[in-house]
Amino acid sequence: MLRLACHCTHIFPNNPASTIIRTLASVASTSKPSGDISSVFPSLSGTEAPPLPPRFAELKRRLINGHEHQVRDSWSRLLIALKYKRKEVKDLGSKIVPEINYYELSDVRKRTSFRDAIHKSGVAVIRGVVTEKEALDWKELLKRYIRTNPTTTGFPSNDPAVYELYWSPSQVLARAHPNVLKAQAFLMSHWRSAPTPAIKDNALISTSQPVAYADRLRIRQPGNTGFALGPHIDGGSCERWEENGYGRGGVYKAIFEGRWEEYDPWEMTRRIPIKSDLYNGAGGCSMYRMFQGWLAMSEIEAGEGHLMVCPLLKEATAYFLLRPFFTPTKAVDDPTNLDVDNWVPEDPGSSVLQGAVPASGQELNAVLHPHLDLENTMVHMPNVRPGDYVVWHCDIIHAVDKIHQGKSDSSVMYIPACPLTEANADYLSKQRETFAEGTPAPDFPSGQGEAHHRGRLTPEYVMKNISLEAQEAMGLAAYKTEQRGIAERELTMLRKANQILGFAER
Repeated sequence: MLRLACHCTHIFPNNPASTIIRTLASVASTSKPSGDISSVFPSLSGTEAPPLPPRFAELKRRLINGHEHQVRDSWSRLLIALKYKRKEVKDLGSKIVPEINYYELSDVRKRTSFRDAIHKSGVAVIRGVVTEKEALDWKELLKRYIRTNPTTTGFPSNDPAVYELYWSPSQVLARAHPNVLKAQAFLMSHWRSAPTPAIKDNALISTSQPVAYADRLRIRQPGNTGFALGPHIDGGSCERWEENGYGRGGVYKAIFEGRWEEYDPWEMTRRIPIKSDLYNGAGGCSMYRMFQGWLAMSEIEAGEGHLMVCPLLKEATAYFLLRPFFTPTKAVDDPTNLDVDNWVPEDPGSSVLQGAVPASGQELNAVLHPHLDLENTMVHMPNVRPGDYVVWHCDIIHAVDKIHQGKSDSSVMYIPACPLTEANADYLSKQRETFAEGTPAPDFPSGQGEAHHRGRLTPEYVMKNISLEAQEAMGLAAYKTEQRGIAERELTMLRKANQILGFAER
């Protein structure tokens, strides 16, 4: 067991990584505003979203220019497809979510079945990634860490459920666990690459080398109603329509040209050059996260502060992206409101992007997105036990139970699966600086964070006690570039990452 009395704040004086971290101290990323998780969502903070400026009306016009008829026809096809997909989700409920045991990751038959299911739903559970004992021990260590450091903040401030913690022993050890790293690489192997001429020079990526992303944790007590986060999508909001956001890679090009059926949510190359945090929002994510995810530290069932998802990856994405281009002709409560004939192209076009606010996450609701029928298509993830790893595609609509109706805490550590790209390596170089300082990771609200917390872990601890693979994932050791059985493009990415991270080639 780690001793919380230890307060390690110095990097190895003779280790190359320590020199790099000191050098990077002068090149910190732009500080985020202060805040907490509510800063990312107007619905949590209670702030009213202001109208978008007129430039967004012009943006919408440009996005579908020359494809107006194709987009209108595709919208009609999409509404018909959603009608049948809604029924499928309602009938299957949580059974639509694929599961696989950690010990089955090498089973070809199990892997193939899992691959087909996750490509359709975009969500999954990997059972037993760590033992129940490990997960429960981490939770107890977290509680002790919080008690030892009473200045720890969280949301809601009067009864925290989501803590502004990034460098506690439990979090660092979980990110470094070899089973977690293996599970992440397994998950990212389900993405595919189809480089296009426009982005072939930026197509360097490695999905076999997970990058550690420091995120928060949740310990939600029974009866908690403060962390009532409704349907949303992370990774930006307005950026998904903006040309200098997701448009940089043409991620949704097929959708905006009226070919939503051809859109491939698992094509990874187009996402490499995107900018998902154009407004430097408190908690806006700039990392390329293929999967968001959390590791359970408690048993969690439906209604107990559990995760809810809309497992209509392709159709729901196409819908919320095309929704701003269409408007109903009848009132919301009209029984024919969902009929295809009731929806016509906006004329004149407006600047509205339903649920999108700069520097915030994308939010969705039944009024703004009626065809998704979120009341019925948001299904709970299957019941989980400590040590299970719950994941969802970066475009999946998700939410949490409004009320935790269970009898014990609902606890998780947020651990996404991130590939190695040039942009992610650059982020990693900044993140390891905050690791050394004990301040919040670059994507999160600024402040002192855990700088003066007793018992937090540091790069020094990792480099003395944790595997080389974990050190690589945290940017503390150079990637091995003489490995066999790795594609040349991946090796090129590893060499490039070493340069970005300040390591000499080896």
